[in-house]
Amino acid sequence: MKVIVQSVNFNADKGLIDFVEKKVAGLEKYYDKIVDSEVYLKVLQTSEKENKTVDIKINIPGNDIVVKKQCKTFEEGTMVAVDSLKRKLAKEKEKIRDK
Repeated sequence: MKVIVQSVNFNADKGLIDFVEKKVAGLEKYYDKIVDSEVYLKVLQTSEKENKTVDIKINIPGNDIVVKKQCKTFEEGTMVAVDSLKRKLAKEKEKIRDK
């Protein structure tokens, strides 16, 4: 699966990009028809501590699944978003199985 990582308002280091790609690529275990995924890492210009947003868009045949999470770190946001995507992909698989 192709994972596209884009950072907005900052330059992401190689370690962060590798971490995100590895976590998102692991979603293939839960749903094997994933075409590709796009990850947007954004730093919000606010005074709050939770100013980092992770948007993950998974492209699968028929529709797209999008998850947005806001956390203190990109790693934490990625973990929470991937967990949410695991549940959504499991539901999608159930829909297909029930047809």
